[in-house]
Amino acid sequence: MKPAKSAKPFTPSLEAKLFVALLRLSDRLAQDADLLIKSYGLTGTQYNVLRILRGAGPDGLPCKVIGNRMISRDPDMTRLLDRMEKRQLITRERQSEDRRVIKTRITPTGLEILKKLDGPVDELHKKQFRHLPVAKLKALAEAIEEAFPAVAPQ
Repeated sequence: MKPAKSAKPFTPSLEAKLFVALLRLSDRLAQDADLLIKSYGLTGTQYNVLRILRGAGPDGLPCKVIGNRMISRDPDMTRLLDRMEKRQLITRERQSEDRRVIKTRITPTGLEILKKLDGPVDELHKKQFRHLPVAKLKALAEAIEEAFPAVAPQ
């Protein structure tokens, strides 16, 4: 029996390596943020909903729109919003002009938690990227915007 030819090792493409690096980076950044957000009694998903609703202002948003704006999709937005409403972080109200639409709004309690988190979250992000000079941060933001316009930094 002949010895098997040694197979040439597979070398992933630059794009494949970048993909894995971005996933690992995303996970690491999210872990740090989740730890901070949990210390304020929220999950990362709840924090995301509150930020979306704060940005929507007093008009609020329908559930479907909130779901579309989420960083990570939650398969059961209704239950997530139920839990948040129970904690008085949000309110929901069926609209009289179209009874099918239920508007979700952030409450003063939800706004207060976000206000407490704004500074610490910003400090965390500064710490996470502290090793990059501003010029490189801007270049990274521009590269992300060029490669993925739908997820570009706002």
